[in-house]
Amino acid sequence: MHPMPIKHSFMTRRDLVGYAILAAIIFIVFPALLEPFRLNLFGKYLTYAFVAIGLVLCWGVGGILSLGQGVFFGLGGYCMAMFLKLEASSPENTAIQSTPGIPDFMDWNQITALPWWWEPFNSLAFTLVAVIVVPVVFSFIIGVAMFRRRVGGVYFAIITQAIAAILTILIIGQQGFTGGVNGITDLRTLNGWDIRTDEAKTLLYFVNGGLLFVVLLIAQFVRKSKLGRLLIAMRDQEDRVRFSGYDVANFKIFIFCLGGAFAAIGGAMFTLQVGFMSPSFVGIVPSIEMVIYAAVGGRLSILGAVYGTLLVNYAKTSFSESFPELWLFGLGALFIAVVMAFPNGLAGLWSEHIEPRLMRLWPGAANDTAASTAEKTPAE
Repeated sequence: MHPMPIKHSFMTRRDLVGYAILAAIIFIVFPALLEPFRLNLFGKYLTYAFVAIGLVLCWGVGGILSLGQGVFFGLGGYCMAMFLKLEASSPENTAIQSTPGIPDFMDWNQITALPWWWEPFNSLAFTLVAVIVVPVVFSFIIGVAMFRRRVGGVYFAIITQAIAAILTILIIGQQGFTGGVNGITDLRTLNGWDIRTDEAKTLLYFVNGGLLFVVLLIAQFVRKSKLGRLLIAMRDQEDRVRFSGYDVANFKIFIFCLGGAFAAIGGAMFTLQVGFMSPSFVGIVPSIEMVIYAAVGGRLSILGAVYGTLLVNYAKTSFSESFPELWLFGLGALFIAVVMAFPNGLAGLWSEHIEPRLMRLWPGAANDTAASTAEKTPAE
């Protein structure tokens, strides 16, 4: 007898419950329990979750480990920061400068005219398009250069790490055009709307949460589609997929670009929520931290990526507030403990220890769980 084929539905009951719980936490629990400052802090955490979701698709589903996702996070953030900075640098606001009408850091570096490539960022519509297009084009160039030559594994990870280091050095070195090590600061309004007030930050938190769920649904669609199954097959048996007639490089390029787009949206929202963007969010260290978010949450779970991001960043904030000199050790201990005890992260803890108990109370859970078994554990 042939085994009954598993149907791949876009959203099982198990998935719906998971999304509903996360939505309740983000849109009801946090706003009800947290004061505006803490709510904005958790909004900042959620901007990192965009990157972690992209890493789940690239690394967990597709087997592509990128240690340079901070590059795309930074590019999206800098695009948004450029628009906000130009709006804050009106001739009236910069009347005391030697050259009114340009960002203050340009004036400090004796630049007397706005560079031509800054000019388009006077338009909000152009900026919103650039937030997506610039990082996607950059990731496409990297993907074509690497995947067409079948560069993968640890070599690809090292190259993306090097790209993150190069971009950081470039941003810092071009201080007159990028703000240098300080970044782009003193961002005030978005089309005349003051983004520094508690009300604005609260509204941006909800916008951020809404965009996060849009990204989650896109990731869910990709994971459950034929493309997602092909990515899993590539992760486990790349040569077999190639010999079956599929262009593996094109699939890798697409998912890498999609991960870059997700990271860029997070970067743009970070700039709006926090009010600045600097090279400290572009380089090697933040990129590795973003991988940790996905690993702690579970590199095979897009919902786990969000929980992992929240947990790691909350722990980071708590450790740094309570133990300023030891918080890095505490963060490292958290990561090591989770990975050693639960190799599949928080999602693995759920599926291996909590879900089996719930299955006794939920008759349909067994079928929903079977539908996603192929996606849970990569082949050894």
